[in-house]
Amino acid sequence: MSGLDRCPRPRSVRRGAALTLVFAGLLATGVATGSFGGDPSGRDHNDRDLSARSAAPASSSERVADAAAEAMADGKSPAAAAEEEVSRSGDRWGAVYDPAEYRAFAEELDGAYIGVGLWTRSGDDGRIEVDRVQRGGPAERAGIRTGDRLRSIDGRPIAGKPVREVAELLRGTGSGEGTRVELGLQRGSRTWTESLRRARLERPTVTVEQRADGTLWIKVSAFTKGTGERVREAVRTAPQGGGVVLDLRGNSGGLVAESVTAASAFLDGGLVATYDVRGEQRALHARGGGDTDRPLVALVDGGTMSAAELLAGALQDRGRAVVLGSRTFGKGSVQMPSRLPDGSVAELTVGHYRTPSGRGVDGRGITPDVDVDEGAEARARTVLSGLGTPS
Repeated sequence: MSGLDRCPRPRSVRRGAALTLVFAGLLATGVATGSFGGDPSGRDHNDRDLSARSAAPASSSERVADAAAEAMADGKSPAAAAEEEVSRSGDRWGAVYDPAEYRAFAEELDGAYIGVGLWTRSGDDGRIEVDRVQRGGPAERAGIRTGDRLRSIDGRPIAGKPVREVAELLRGTGSGEGTRVELGLQRGSRTWTESLRRARLERPTVTVEQRADGTLWIKVSAFTKGTGERVREAVRTAPQGGGVVLDLRGNSGGLVAESVTAASAFLDGGLVATYDVRGEQRALHARGGGDTDRPLVALVDGGTMSAAELLAGALQDRGRAVVLGSRTFGKGSVQMPSRLPDGSVAELTVGHYRTPSGRGVDGRGITPDVDVDEGAEARARTVLSGLGTPS
């Protein structure tokens, strides 16, 4: 398991997993698009309006806020009281996060993090190994490679620790850009120590490959800030004549506004999704000028979630793409943040989104046009060939 992977789960089983990248609907549609008074210009979420009572349904948000305020007055933990209230509310995706967790979440959505550019995995023997090294990061510049054993961080042995805890140690609680971290490493019989300076690193979310058969393969792992424009640029600058495979498998979601921008790469305007907030209906539309000619296959699976489901559903409903793979996760709800008295943040569900044809996604997912469990990439090539694209 990689130390920077985020696998979103319902609140009841995910709390200890710290911040999933998605938050599963993510500060979602409203803050991402500015519809709720948030700032879509690119500021950190900590700078946005986190006013509880104007964002979430009064009943649930006020109960959570009142529980937190009462706990603080009694000298107890507001976050713990809020968590208990959220648990009783039945909100599957409701959760409470401490300030440090929420700051980390904001960094993730900004597509960046403070660290050394290492992902780790845990072996069967409890050893921690380097799973991946980010290109251009401090770890790569120091010569650290995939497969190296990570023995210690700042002199503390880490064997047997959960990879998520290792990731937190690498980033450093409250540590900023330029702070140092000392890593104890092993490669074969060689052991050594590296002192690295943490840096602000971009988290790559879009991988583009122009294959020999002319097919443009675009893999999108999450919808962080700037992802939608990177997809648009990949399509705009690709050579003419080939089809596109948009790989959304394992995409845990992200900022809804970014998925709408990505949809604009393939649509000439029009509806992408509708959503409701406290019963008020709103709509999201693609920009004009997208490429509507290239044959398009969207790959999905059970790890395709939230904003990624919104994109797949829009392309399917608009007749723009053949969706291929397995049924998606089924996360179609919208959360909004509420600041608690101690600086913690409660996320409460405030609405749900639907595809252009009116299909609800939450708890249902997107059913692919072509159901494939194995060999999805080969099948995608076959489908593109049938759509008139060389394979």
